[in-house]
Amino acid sequence: MTRNICITGGDGHTGFLIAELILTNSDFKNKVDSVSVLCLHPTGPRAKELAEMGAKIIPHKPGRSREMVKTLTDSGCDTVCLIPPAHKEKFDITVELINATKKANVPNVLFISAVGCDVAEREKQPHLREFIDLECLIMAAKGDGSTATGHSPCIIRAGFYAEAQKDGILPIPIGESHLLAPVALGDISQLAAHILTGQGENGFDDRHRGQLMVCTGPLLCTGAQLAEAASKVLGTAMQFEDISEAEAKKVLKVQSDYDPSELLYLLEYYSLVREGKTNYISTTAFFNVTGNQLQQPEDFFKMYKKSFMREGGEGGHVDKKRKA
Repeated sequence: MTRNICITGGDGHTGFLIAELILTNSDFKNKVDSVSVLCLHPTGPRAKELAEMGAKIIPHKPGRSREMVKTLTDSGCDTVCLIPPAHKEKFDITVELINATKKANVPNVLFISAVGCDVAEREKQPHLREFIDLECLIMAAKGDGSTATGHSPCIIRAGFYAEAQKDGILPIPIGESHLLAPVALGDISQLAAHILTGQGENGFDDRHRGQLMVCTGPLLCTGAQLAEAASKVLGTAMQFEDISEAEAKKVLKVQSDYDPSELLYLLEYYSLVREGKTNYISTTAFFNVTGNQLQQPEDFFKMYKKSFMREGGEGGHVDKKRKA
């Protein structure tokens, strides 16, 4: 039995890479009949690229609940990878997607949540805490006899991606000694692809079905240790600089292509780091599902070396960062 998968948030880093991996890697491609991708910007470059790979691009028009139910039904999908979109109304749009998935009776649902949402406080990290509310909506379908959606659920709490520093090691507001375990986005994509294409008598592979999987990177690092790992690979000295949250907002706006609304989540995660709530790693689920090891920080920098270097030479973006 092969799968018909619908992936939401195709405009974002996560949705794009999960779809790309399933469409191009034979280990996954041979297990699916079709891949549909919901995109807020269906004529954008990522949508066009996925279409060239064989994905069916579906325009995502928030606020049209009935139309969304029909869209999911007409797509013929039996599996949804539900990724909250990079949008200022992320929560409301995701609630609408969850409810539409239930009404369309899609049996298999993988929800991409966020590491740290369980220790986030509503007063201090309200946007991160919203992921708990979204997880509850997903899990509530398990006891709802009116829909098939709760039949085979899975949740990944994805760690914050090392790609957040894609233009070099950014100055980040985490203090000198606090720890975090950034994860490579490719590893999250790999984990999701295994779950989405896994087969069992009840939908997803029984080893994955019903699981809440927390996935961080494999190594706890201070900011200085991340800079050291980058320096070894890039062949140039990188310096970690602890900065204020206000300064971080300015730097992130200048040096990243994150949607402005996404910066709020990143900054809230950094506040968890400063509170000492991220001093752990969680890699067991990734290894058990994929059989592979997660990328170490140095491996990550090797893979994305060109992204961290200036065109035509060394030096990364150190000067650019200092000017910021």
